[in-house]
Amino acid sequence: MIRVRFAPSPTGYLHIGGARTALFNWLFARKHNGKFILRIEDTDKERSTEESLGEILKSLKWLGLNWDEGPDIGGPYAPYFQSQRLNIYIKYVDKLLSENKAYKCFCTKEELEADRKKAEAEKRAFKYSGKCRNLKEEEVKEKEKAGLPYTVRIKIDQQGETLIKDKIRGEVVFQNSVLDDFIILRADKMPIYNFVVVIDDALMQITHVIRGEDHLSNTPKQIHIYKALGFPVPEFAHIPLILGPDKSKLSKRHGETSCGMYEKNGFLREAFINYLALLGWSPDGEKTEMSVDEIINEFSLEKVHKAGAVFDNQKLLWLNGVYIRKKTVDELTQLCAPYLKESGLITDDDIKNKFDYIKKVVSLQQEKIKTLSEISTLSDYFFKDDIIETEDAKKVLEKNKQDVKKVLEILKNIIMETGVEKEKVEERIRIDMEKAGIKPKVFMHIIRVALTGTTIGPGLFDIIETLGKEKCLKRIEKYILN
Repeated sequence: MIRVRFAPSPTGYLHIGGARTALFNWLFARKHNGKFILRIEDTDKERSTEESLGEILKSLKWLGLNWDEGPDIGGPYAPYFQSQRLNIYIKYVDKLLSENKAYKCFCTKEELEADRKKAEAEKRAFKYSGKCRNLKEEEVKEKEKAGLPYTVRIKIDQQGETLIKDKIRGEVVFQNSVLDDFIILRADKMPIYNFVVVIDDALMQITHVIRGEDHLSNTPKQIHIYKALGFPVPEFAHIPLILGPDKSKLSKRHGETSCGMYEKNGFLREAFINYLALLGWSPDGEKTEMSVDEIINEFSLEKVHKAGAVFDNQKLLWLNGVYIRKKTVDELTQLCAPYLKESGLITDDDIKNKFDYIKKVVSLQQEKIKTLSEISTLSDYFFKDDIIETEDAKKVLEKNKQDVKKVLEILKNIIMETGVEKEKVEERIRIDMEKAGIKPKVFMHIIRVALTGTTIGPGLFDIIETLGKEKCLKRIEKYILN
């Protein structure tokens, strides 16, 4: 059975790159009826926090990336926190020591730094000299007895090469001569990442390691550990980095990178998943809109690109807008309601008692909004008693000040006589304004500003009908009396 894993560190939020890695693992597992395992790499005690863990789990759940084994649900290979597995790692360090495949290194920081500076001066890459590799057992015992701190290093045969048959990049060859006897256990008795990740993947029966290409350079070291311990080596697939518009690695300077913020800002899960899946992977044909089931059905590592994928926030916004327009008005209203409530525009009682009104407002904005959160900024005038004019709106009033009262007097009379049904209002207003010699561009702008405080929005006559007679007259009076 195929078993894959996603192993985040709880030292911050789930960023876009991590989410895409989790998604590709999840898609691969679901495509092949395998298992998706969540493991938490929390050995960095200083930086790991419960808050970060909570944010990561929340984001994964929002994305719908349900795991089959993990820290909160357990599983046959528990525990799924690295911090709870230290005794397991030490056991395998001891195994390598007992089999003479690793050794204790007593070199001090000062000695290693001197060797590093010497390598720099000679313009060569620094590699550990192997000074402690052949210490006699008596020497080791003496140093331990003296209380000298030590690290543990794995013995690397520097002859030959390490071949990685990567599912995305093909054959990648590393010369063993570039490796040294690297540390697997620090002096503080904490094992290093490259060691623990191998132990966890091996014991948890991981068959495919799907991760970012920035981990490719770690792979030869990890393969040496697999072989030293007699573990089967999994298949590797290194997915391309996500880049910013300037083709450098995506980072905060390019804008928002937190999945949690995309959820908060009103991106739909299915749109976000759709966009993430297409970052570095191409289905057959030119497809931009795909359901999760369609993505699972078509997903394969062979179709993942080698080159970096550019994250285009404008394209994501466009795609999110497409998904918003696919929703029924009822569905979209339910999704928008929390944002209207958070902005103080509606209450829980309003959601129960004025749902039809809220639904009408949402229906007017459905073609325009690209995120759910935009509903509040674009629709506040439907819910507030008092409106504040934008700078552009003030310019409209100033430019047409000689016509403002005349236009609004005509509108007031029409509403008093015919009500706010949009067809009737539109028919009357065009006739009456023409009689008064006022051009459509002028009266439309004046009325929009008077009723909404802005120069943009849904159809003017839809606004009049939705606001209703009482609100329209109240807002018109404000300008007539001034």
